[in-house]
Amino acid sequence: MNILIIAQRCPFPPNKGEKIRTFHHLKFLKEQGHQIFLAAPFELQSELADFATLKDQYCQAIIYAKLGHKLLRMLTGLLTGKALSVANFYHKALQSKIDNLLENNDFDIVYCSASSVAEYVFNSKVFAKLNKKPRLIMDFMDVDSDKWSQYAAQSSWPLTLIYQREAKLIANFENKIAASFDHCILITQAEIDLFHNIHGANFTIEAIENGLDTESFFPPLLPREVKSPKLLFAGVMDYAPNIDAVMWFINQVWPSVIAKWPQATFCIAGMNPVDKIKKLSELQGVEITGFVDDIKPYFDNANIFVAPFRLARGVQNKVLQAFASGLPVIATSMGAEGVKCADNQDIMIANTPDDYMHCLNVLISNQAKYGELSHNALTLIQDHYAWDSVLKPLQALITQENKE
Repeated sequence: MNILIIAQRCPFPPNKGEKIRTFHHLKFLKEQGHQIFLAAPFELQSELADFATLKDQYCQAIIYAKLGHKLLRMLTGLLTGKALSVANFYHKALQSKIDNLLENNDFDIVYCSASSVAEYVFNSKVFAKLNKKPRLIMDFMDVDSDKWSQYAAQSSWPLTLIYQREAKLIANFENKIAASFDHCILITQAEIDLFHNIHGANFTIEAIENGLDTESFFPPLLPREVKSPKLLFAGVMDYAPNIDAVMWFINQVWPSVIAKWPQATFCIAGMNPVDKIKKLSELQGVEITGFVDDIKPYFDNANIFVAPFRLARGVQNKVLQAFASGLPVIATSMGAEGVKCADNQDIMIANTPDDYMHCLNVLISNQAKYGELSHNALTLIQDHYAWDSVLKPLQALITQENKE
């Protein structure tokens, strides 16, 4: 089949949530024998080399366009009544290239990776005129409208007004997509239940889970030393849920950790740290890495991974990475949501500062429990989260016949 994938960003290198998922979907479909065409906007000239890598290894053809200044994109969204998320990834030049591609190729499927890029389908001057219309598949990944509602609830004026506007517009957009596309995907059943709660139960949504590249993440050769906490958090550090998680942990838990274990360390590894994250390096035991070429050594050097999420939902790739690294994880209920794990067996759930201190005490003082958690989490990854296994439903979806 000929498949056109429209993505928010160049999905290479696969170094952050949405890019990891999009890349592995693209790679899997290529390996199933499909012809892959990719369309995506970009911001940095350095991304052209990444597009070239994808073209050489995976794609029949790639089209792209450089986005304009972000402030102008946001202003355009405000003036046209569009959701800012949609305006942020839209470019007329890319729209023209997509229309040209649709006009000159016989596509079986147009696969949109993230709701924002559905705008390229809805704005197309060609799609409605095609004699043979490709099936439309939307990978929502997460329910973005709920994420913006959470941001609004956690913010103060004027941000709360902006976030409320975004939540409302994205909810309307999600509804339009679900009514227009042939198939829609979310990461977990919990996200599907949330979608139905917001939009009603009439839409058929399927779950295709995230996987984990076990060739990139695996336990270190030498056993970890567990005398005091060597904590790790990994993620893009200009992303609001990551910032909120780290700041909550620093403010609510870290003082107690340092008081009990003066030699404790907390490494926050991830690109684009905002200023208030950078300032945390002034605190005892805290390290801010910024961008790193290889994240694996940080998983190897840590002895516990923390995932204190309070915003957003969906499977956290970083939790799966920690599991595959044999690294015990302490997470909030939201941080563990969507992962097939059992509390106190594969993961430890902690929703309050006292919970976190209790879990840390158990893991540092009880080597048997530490080893059990590490072993169970690693087994969970090997049994349930290899990409080839979790993406089997995607191949079934791709090969379905058109809806009546």
